[in-house]
Amino acid sequence: MMSKYEIVQRPAQRYAAIATTVPMEDLSTVVPPLNQEVFDWLAKQGVAANGPPFWAYDVINMPGRLSLRVGVTIDGPAEADERVEVGELPAGSYLETTFHGHPAGLRQATGELLAHAERQGLRFDATEEPDGEHWAARLEYYLDDPAEESDMNEWDTLLSFKLAD
Repeated sequence: MMSKYEIVQRPAQRYAAIATTVPMEDLSTVVPPLNQEVFDWLAKQGVAANGPPFWAYDVINMPGRLSLRVGVTIDGPAEADERVEVGELPAGSYLETTFHGHPAGLRQATGELLAHAERQGLRFDATEEPDGEHWAARLEYYLDDPAEESDMNEWDTLLSFKLAD
């Protein structure tokens, strides 16, 4: 189930994340453990998260491989290391909607968001390259803590895709 679509202005946001590249069929098994690894790293650094965990899809090559960052926005400075990068999500206009339901439904929800944008004449901050679509910011924010809500059918995920300037 989708909520309404909105265009929102987002400020630049610092983040800590782990970058990975995986085939689509391995996404749901390989990537989720990286969320905890990022939170463990933050705890060791003494850095506070200031938002929900996110997956930022940098390069999408369906049905091939996906390049993404698994992270969280942070308060204050942090020093990257060989495993965790520190960067900044770009400021700008984002098309957003909240999907309610099992993460397995996110592929369809994403397709609906992309179709809505096309119908509205909106363009995303993305380019087509030989290795796939390169996105400035195509984010899924996971709004529920699995420790507090174990029923994945009750989860909310914010889809937030940066629009072209």
